Amino acid sequence: MKAEPAAQARLLDLQELDTELQRLDHRIRNLPEAAEAAALKERVEELDSELITTQTKVSDTERRQRKAERDVEQVRDRAERNAQRLESGQITNAKELQNLQSEIDSLARRQSELEEIVLEVMEQAEELNGEVTRLSTLHEEAVVEHAEAVTHRDTVAAGIQWDRTRLTQDRERISAEVPADLLAMYHKLRDQYDDVGAAPLRYGRCEGCKLALSTAELNEIKATPADEIVRCDNCRRILVRTEQSGLGGRATE
Repeated sequence: MKAEPAAQARLLDLQELDTELQRLDHRIRNLPEAAEAAALKERVEELDSELITTQTKVSDTERRQRKAERDVEQVRDRAERNAQRLESGQITNAKELQNLQSEIDSLARRQSELEEIVLEVMEQAEELNGEVTRLSTLHEEAVVEHAEAVTHRDTVAAGIQWDRTRLTQDRERISAEVPADLLAMYHKLRDQYDDVGAAPLRYGRCEGCKLALSTAELNEIKATPADEIVRCDNCRRILVRTEQSGLGGRATE
């Protein structure tokens, strides 16, 4: 295949642009800003879940407290009614009086137990409400941090996309300056050889595979017309002869 030296040289510009575009694509897929935003989103969701769980516990505890308070009130009311009956003098039977007094004593113990339960549940509710306040604060802070991280991520991504658009336009312009058959070969070799289809020959070394060419290989390339496409014997990429190729200047027909 033949192509003017200037067209071959444009392959190096094209390769540089393709490498930079690939770097930008890799960067946008692996943005640390995106990872930070994702981590903060996960943190928000974790805090949201903890907050809902704790709020549910608060509701359950408050129901227990109301029930315990109702139980205390019922026991207190019954104890007061029994005390009134005892003090009324209407009961004269000794056995009945003894039973009534025994029930009053039992109700007093039960009331004391229930009041202890009420106090315990109130303490639990207070602790849980404090935890709700703490989690709510953390959740609000995490939401703000996540929003800021998303904004920063989007700003960085937009900057990368702008660079990518600019480079893509440059690539289209340069591609138009390369013959179609040479461009097709370049694309085919890029697919085959780790996204590098063309490499410069500098100081007797192929910059594609980083291997030095032998004297015989260099002499063969030197004897090849400048418009003839040369490929590296080692990596098979298109080898573009440059001013630093180590050939003592570009060969001509």
